Amino acid sequence: MYLDYFGLKEAPFRITPNTEYWHAGGQRGEMLAALLYAIGQGEGIIKVVGEVGSGKTMLCRKLAAQLPDSVDSVYLGNPTLAPDDMLAAILADLGIEPPENGRQARLAQLNAALLARHAAGRRVVVFVEEAQGIALDNLEFLRLLTNLETATDKLLQIVLFGQPELDVQLADPRIRQLKDRITLSLSLSPLVEAEVADYLRARLTVAGYRGPDLFSPALIARMTALSGGLSRRINVLADKTLLAAYAGQTHTLTPAHLDAAAGDADMQPPPHRHAGMRRWAWLSIGLAAALGLLAWVAWQALAPAPAPVTALPQTSRQPAAAAPAAEIAERARQTRLWLAAAAAGTHVIQIATAKEAGEAAVLLESLDAATPQPVRVLHGLSQGAPAWMILAGEFANRDAAMAALRALPASPTGAPFLRTVGKMRSAVLE
Repeated sequence: MYLDYFGLKEAPFRITPNTEYWHAGGQRGEMLAALLYAIGQGEGIIKVVGEVGSGKTMLCRKLAAQLPDSVDSVYLGNPTLAPDDMLAAILADLGIEPPENGRQARLAQLNAALLARHAAGRRVVVFVEEAQGIALDNLEFLRLLTNLETATDKLLQIVLFGQPELDVQLADPRIRQLKDRITLSLSLSPLVEAEVADYLRARLTVAGYRGPDLFSPALIARMTALSGGLSRRINVLADKTLLAAYAGQTHTLTPAHLDAAAGDADMQPPPHRHAGMRRWAWLSIGLAAALGLLAWVAWQALAPAPAPVTALPQTSRQPAAAAPAAEIAERARQTRLWLAAAAAGTHVIQIATAKEAGEAAVLLESLDAATPQPVRVLHGLSQGAPAWMILAGEFANRDAAMAALRALPASPTGAPFLRTVGKMRSAVLE
């Protein structure tokens, strides 16, 4: 092998997912943060979709490894399991064997085990891989498992990992109840050229490489095209390219080495199945309300266009004329007081987000007379990090809020959406 020749301690491009080689690029790090936050909320079903070889299993394993100590994970990797066998597998992962005979008896076993863990301050999350291969009736059975609950908490949370065919299944009206339970939907987009360069460099570094970059920009561009930005294909091409260079006893990787690797792997650029898909993950409306805008960029990416949104028009006013940061902080304090007293079902429209208080001040100054009143500022979590969010209006119910949202003019800054007081309370930062 080429390990000693290139100064490596181990093979850097094995296709078996190894969390030591976890790379947060391509927005995988943000997705991991969003998943951890969603699991921390303990509500709903989570869905992660990606092409074959896009890194779903790596993300699943890294997520399992990063869970808090109070969360137990169960892994279902066989999509052909019948409901009774699913129950047996879940019970086995929870250390409960042998399972009782019959579905009702096994459900009772599972419910008792989950209640015991809940009483001990623990929760359970089930990771389901290859979910696109699960029959509709069995997907519906998984949804029914999320009905196991106490008076205040769900006892079981489910994360579905699947190929794009999973979305086709979920569009079937026969399982619309499952689709309605999905609070977070993420899409693993292929890596772009710059991200492929970072990915290659990061894996080589973990494997012990300390020399100059092995893959030139031209090779990376060609590899991105051949692999379609899918990590598994990148690994195969990179491994075989290094092997071809080693066979030629050169440390300089050339297009000929990459072409030989592609030929050996019988690899051609993959078809663009989702050429219209924009970058990154998207949040369902339900999660956007529930998680305090974990990913504003994600919502923008797949928000229906052209949905009517609040205008934040160009303004001739200078940032210096904006309300000072101290005023923004005071607005946020007043918002916290209002959140504590307002009815949980009260709706507002979130129209913008800013990283800094000064930026929030400029956004406030840019609002026009069409903006619903009152306008508030919320300091809370956005994409796992503190952010300043601009909230407009105060509506007693969703219908009234939706009417106001639809009446807003278009904006170049993104798509506003609805939030409720009850859900925002969990996202507030002091």
